[in-house]
Amino acid sequence: MKPLFILLFITLSLFADKVDFSVIVKKPFNAALFDVTEDYDRTITAVGFSKVFQKANTTTNHSYSNAFDYLSSLSSKHGSQMHLLKIDKDAKIVLSKMSSLSRFNEAVAIVKTPQDGYFIGGYTLDGSMMLMKLTANAEPIYTKIFGTKNNDTMSNLLLLRDGGVLAIGSSVTSRSSSDAIFKTGLGGSDISLTKFTKDGRQLWSKKYGTQNDDKGIDIVESRDGSLMVLSSTSYENKRDVSFMRLDENGNKLWIKYYGSQLQSDDTFIPKKIIKLKDNNFLVSLAQYNHMRQEHIRLVKFDIYQNILIDKEIFTTYPSAINDLQEFTDSTIMAVGYVKDIQNSDALAMVLSANLVLLNQEHYGDESYDSFNALSILHNSQVAVAGLHTDNKSQESNMWVTKLNSDATILEVKPSNKKILPQLKKVFNKEISSNTLTIDKDLILNLNNEKLYFSVGAYKLSKAQKKFLDTFSAKLIPFLQKNKDHIKSLEINGHTSSEWAKTNFEDGYLKNEKLSFNRSFSVLSYIFKSQNKNEQKLLSKIIKGSGFNYSKNVMKKMEEDKSNSRRVTFKIVLK
Repeated sequence: MKPLFILLFITLSLFADKVDFSVIVKKPFNAALFDVTEDYDRTITAVGFSKVFQKANTTTNHSYSNAFDYLSSLSSKHGSQMHLLKIDKDAKIVLSKMSSLSRFNEAVAIVKTPQDGYFIGGYTLDGSMMLMKLTANAEPIYTKIFGTKNNDTMSNLLLLRDGGVLAIGSSVTSRSSSDAIFKTGLGGSDISLTKFTKDGRQLWSKKYGTQNDDKGIDIVESRDGSLMVLSSTSYENKRDVSFMRLDENGNKLWIKYYGSQLQSDDTFIPKKIIKLKDNNFLVSLAQYNHMRQEHIRLVKFDIYQNILIDKEIFTTYPSAINDLQEFTDSTIMAVGYVKDIQNSDALAMVLSANLVLLNQEHYGDESYDSFNALSILHNSQVAVAGLHTDNKSQESNMWVTKLNSDATILEVKPSNKKILPQLKKVFNKEISSNTLTIDKDLILNLNNEKLYFSVGAYKLSKAQKKFLDTFSAKLIPFLQKNKDHIKSLEINGHTSSEWAKTNFEDGYLKNEKLSFNRSFSVLSYIFKSQNKNEQKLLSKIIKGSGFNYSKNVMKKMEEDKSNSRRVTFKIVLK
């Protein structure tokens, strides 16, 4: 299986031969991300969970009669809490925030509000569903905890066209007399839907299903405002899929069972449903045959229950799609996982409008990795959230990456802040001896008087040539190593402001020519000193220019004429 070429950890420098947009956040114990969205400022935000860890109080006087009581006392010392990450275009984390609720919980869904905030959906680990509304800075507006007194689990959130949200999940049947009758359920577990207004007021809560175990997986809103529900039913060691259409108030219009109608003993596990641009629907399923081998099945159907395309996607290794979305050209991006005996990798696939596999890529280490959700961005790049496990590790980590529209991983463009430390390291000796300084704009300034030009001169001295030999021997390999990120190398000539016995016009023009000649002398000397391969590189990026005396050196409010007669070097990034 294909390894992930470079994983970008928080502690890793972002500038190298090739840097992938891949952010992995490590926390104690397992952590993961389950959903991702694009913000209005073009950052991306992902949600999931990480663990809260507190050391046990070793000074307590409490004694225990057996080991089980002691272990029970430690169980509340660490547990899941919702975790939100916001990441900018340079793969830098700009916000990392955990909830601090008294009940351990996990987030499974995030949707943007028109006010640039978020709805976050999840569930507590003791069996309640949760809805949180946050500001753009992840400050809580309100938190709603709802469900029955039994085990309820949320699967996803749907942002409705009226600004409200619909939570879908599963609820174990309750027989408590204190539960309303519509919450008592139909079987072992039931499909659960709860609708909220944008201000958090619950409009209705309903259950659907059979006498068997039913689970609500995902939901989308149709063009006419009706709701299309994806769910599963388990019975007799088998699991089938159902497509159910409801009106906007949750009343059942029709239900279609998929799986039991097929002449097959295969088991189907539903993963995701999306509404396509042609107003039809696409569902991803994990299909298991009698050997428990897993592969992908995609089903496209319309609002009238008609199956339009039913396609199996066979891959070399067992695979599944956790999420998928449609590009404007009707191609499909899908993400999930692919696994063999030794490990599982994250999977990204591109499919045609007719569900033909066009390309697939695998990413991960020699352990367990998975892409859980994706969001197609404004520029047709794709933000992906999931989990990554280090080689030989037993703990998963939160993982956010960006892909191109062909499923290849996106490279991060370096910024000046990221290359500056690397450049300073290359010229550490010159900086230490105060021969050279490098500022934040990646301008390299020469400080030694032997490297300045004499009045009116532009031809290089022996000292200047000697320095340029050493200088270029360090600079050119650095440029070669990072050529994919460098737009140009500027060599700028400078002069002092005076020119004896001339008027302003002549003085300006002569200094202009002199500054360019100084630039050209340095440029040509460096260029001629390189081999053919290095010259080819320089021919694409090197630029010479004269700045006249527009950027002369000032000291104590007066021009330092000697230091102004110089050249400077500037690296410009793409």
